[in-house]
Amino acid sequence: MTSTNVERTVFIVSDGTGITAETFSHSVLSQFEEAQFRSTRLPFIDSREKVEEAVAKINRCAQDTGKPPLVFSTLVNPDMAALLKDANGIFLDLFGTFVKPLEEALGMKSSHSIGRSHGSGTSQKYRNRIEAINFSLSHDDGQYVHGLDKADVILVGVSRCGKTPTSLYLAMQYAIKVANFPLIPEDFERGTLPATLAPFRKKLFGLSILPERLSEVRNERRPNSKYSTLEQCRYEVAEAERLMRIESIPFVSTTTRSIEEISTKVLQEVGLEAHIY
Repeated sequence: MTSTNVERTVFIVSDGTGITAETFSHSVLSQFEEAQFRSTRLPFIDSREKVEEAVAKINRCAQDTGKPPLVFSTLVNPDMAALLKDANGIFLDLFGTFVKPLEEALGMKSSHSIGRSHGSGTSQKYRNRIEAINFSLSHDDGQYVHGLDKADVILVGVSRCGKTPTSLYLAMQYAIKVANFPLIPEDFERGTLPATLAPFRKKLFGLSILPERLSEVRNERRPNSKYSTLEQCRYEVAEAERLMRIESIPFVSTTTRSIEEISTKVLQEVGLEAHIY
């Protein structure tokens, strides 16, 4: 059954932030490459009145478009979820699908607590995430060298290869303390890592990138400069990879990988997977 140029409205309904349902919906809907989706997130739907408002929006959309919208829901309260199911939509209850089988398998009831996956602002897990974010911000681009012994991982690579976004993603998602250092021409001429990093070699992980892509990225920041020329990018990438091989630093190319893929690779290679649970 193939249908091209399909357009569908998607509602993300949650009694919390809606981030979990939104992430799940993006993963599922990305499998339908020929379809186009317009998403609307409805967070903090935590009362009967708010559910009724959400139902009205969904019904109005179904009437205006002539098609029932897709509704991804993470409403924990079963009564609220039941109300939402009255809407004229294709209902996908993420918690209802998984929680009941887990209750049966574990022989216990779930807490039915709102927002458990992201934690509260006073929980230890939340504080750990904030601490990791602050650490990663202060240790971005080699600007602060003190406290590197507290880093879980130190990313190295040429300027603009993706170190900063990867650092922040790991901090925000997994409370991983990440420092990152640029490898610069002076390091290549010397043929060794910066002395600051030498004591922490086991924590190092390298990021690389195709020179052509690096030149594009750098031209967006500093157009028509030597820094962004393809020749300079080829030199820096080749020398950075040579240095990482000499120093036995594992590295991965960021050219075609998403931040999520890069971060997963870092967690695997540095042995931090157990740290995130």
